Amino acid sequence: MSAARPPAGTDVPHQRPVEDELTQAVLDSFRDTEDPRLRELMRSLVRHLHAFIRDVSLTEDEWQQAVAFLTEVGRSTTDRRQEFVLLSDVLGASMQTINVNHEAVDDATEATVVGPFFVEGAPEIPLGGDLAGGAPGEPCWVEGTVTDTSGNPVPGARLDVWEADEDGLYDVQYGPDRTAARAHLFTDDRGHYAFWGLTPTPYPVPHDGPVGALLARTGRSPLRASHLHVKATAAGLRTVITHIFVEGDRLLVQDAVFGVKDSLVKKFDRQPPGTPTPNGRRLADRSWTRVRFDLVLRHA
Repeated sequence: MSAARPPAGTDVPHQRPVEDELTQAVLDSFRDTEDPRLRELMRSLVRHLHAFIRDVSLTEDEWQQAVAFLTEVGRSTTDRRQEFVLLSDVLGASMQTINVNHEAVDDATEATVVGPFFVEGAPEIPLGGDLAGGAPGEPCWVEGTVTDTSGNPVPGARLDVWEADEDGLYDVQYGPDRTAARAHLFTDDRGHYAFWGLTPTPYPVPHDGPVGALLARTGRSPLRASHLHVKATAAGLRTVITHIFVEGDRLLVQDAVFGVKDSLVKKFDRQPPGTPTPNGRRLADRSWTRVRFDLVLRHA
């Protein structure tokens, strides 16, 4: 085990040149990389990684612990659970990448994290259909329009929607044969959409693996603010992956993956039992909520 670096200000002859020489040698090793973007990425990564090691005086034991942690993250990743995405999310790396690549322009809907539970091939439902698929939770009527930044309606836009049930679980967390609270639909000729989902509730990100252990050791909550996921896709327009957050949720200021943006927080109006529903669905014995969420897509 190596000794820790002496306190700041201690004279260590020749130490800095040795460290600088190593960093430069690694940087030089990428000089023949044919792809200029790959060369730029690798050289920047090396600079920042070496600077981090020097800044915190990283010990050999700490580095081995980091390697072991990443190994466990890999072992926990399956075709239905992406622990590396979860790690990226809780470190804010996912959200920062989105911020860099999806700058706010005009009134375009802001993007946020995709999360680890998006699945391709969700079943289609008609306008006004129910995506719950038997998942437990309070019914929620969601409607809105999809337009471009000039205000033109976008007919035929595809909306993929997925969310957790009232127990805080996504369908894929139950097993490979369950599909619930997940579907896709298309906007009509006026760019309008509507569907029945579930009123979002707070839930923890998966915390039974190495990322959960990291959150526990650092005193952080695994809870996410209440939300449902929406992915909007249309020809000639930029795809946006976003959330609808619930106004008044106390977790809006401490979302575990830093995904909340003020423009995505909407009021969910609770309706008492017996209130007529927008499409005639009979909900005489239970409450339900409704929310409006208009999406604005940028041109590609």
